[in-house]
Amino acid sequence: MVSTVARLWTAVFVVAFGTNVPTPLLLVYRDELGLSSDALTGAFGVYAAGLVPALLLAGPASDRFGRRPVVVPFVVLSALTSLLFLGAGSSAELLFVCRWLQGAVSGVVFSVGTAWLAELVDDPPRAARRTTAALSAGWALGPCLSGVLAQWLPWPTALPYLVHVALMIVGLVLIPRVPETLAPEDRRRGRWVDLGVPKPARVPFALVVVPIAIGVFTFPATAVTVLPLLLTPAMPEIAVAITGFVAGVTLLTGTLAPPLARRLGTAAGPAGFGIGAAGFGLALLGVALHAWPVLIPTAVLLGLAYGLCLTGGLTMVGELADPTARGAVTATFYACAYLGFAVPLLLSVIGGADAGALGFVAPLTGLTVLVAVVAAVLATPRARAAVGRVSRVG
Repeated sequence: MVSTVARLWTAVFVVAFGTNVPTPLLLVYRDELGLSSDALTGAFGVYAAGLVPALLLAGPASDRFGRRPVVVPFVVLSALTSLLFLGAGSSAELLFVCRWLQGAVSGVVFSVGTAWLAELVDDPPRAARRTTAALSAGWALGPCLSGVLAQWLPWPTALPYLVHVALMIVGLVLIPRVPETLAPEDRRRGRWVDLGVPKPARVPFALVVVPIAIGVFTFPATAVTVLPLLLTPAMPEIAVAITGFVAGVTLLTGTLAPPLARRLGTAAGPAGFGIGAAGFGLALLGVALHAWPVLIPTAVLLGLAYGLCLTGGLTMVGELADPTARGAVTATFYACAYLGFAVPLLLSVIGGADAGALGFVAPLTGLTVLVAVVAAVLATPRARAAVGRVSRVG
């Protein structure tokens, strides 16, 4: 008998699986559609353009109408989007539309699903660990499998999506049997766009939680787009598979972070940034040596950084949120987190479209320094005290 928590966990997992299926395929799309570096990172980043508005609307909507009516239709849309991707191999425009739709699906399912799971578990730290595990496992296994399928089997821009649709059937069977957790008397009648952050927590939230949130996806987004582009010449005939493997290692490592985050407590976010800076530094060394195997330990470091930031941030969000605004404040956290998906495009623009892959080196060096500085600031006693105040609000 599958438990209620397991049903929702599985649905979130299979949706997360699908969102990263296109990641290693971007190298295939680049060759088949003739995409530039800016267009390639833009196809990855347009995901955030669909996701952030969905986040900001879905959280308050779920606080108003309940979790089930908001989540279930978007789980269905996840399967339909993968079917739509079947035509993206011959149309750059359709590729961008599909990535935008994936962003919208993710914005709803991940934010409201996180709030829903937290209410089912009723223990913020344990709920944060389970959410991190579901998301990280899905995000990791999706690109791993699609990279292998696209590298060595026929129909590289179709077969990975068909596998995801098959998995979605399981999620679609399970999720209708997950009960609503927000009672009618607890539903909130307020603004359609509501950040949900309690007034006493707004300053520490902005100064501490927001930077940690932005770090969440800065690390994996850079790992799975910029780093493979930098080292593609050193990976003849295996670039697609290695890109999928790097994405998988990065995101799967995130599932190992929750126990460490529990031990670190309020130091999880600063530790994540420090490890992320080390990962970027190692990547730059690999580029200098033209050594693609360096991508593997780099992926481990950046995955650990991502997992620490995600678990630490979600734990703080769970502790500070008012129960009637849990969906809104969770959505706010994810909206900030997904800003990290814009980092690869920003690095490409700064590096210059005409500079090619090597144009990423200078801005990546600057990003490494910036991440190290943020880690040092977040580790100061004053910032740590602010984190403690956030945890005590509510």
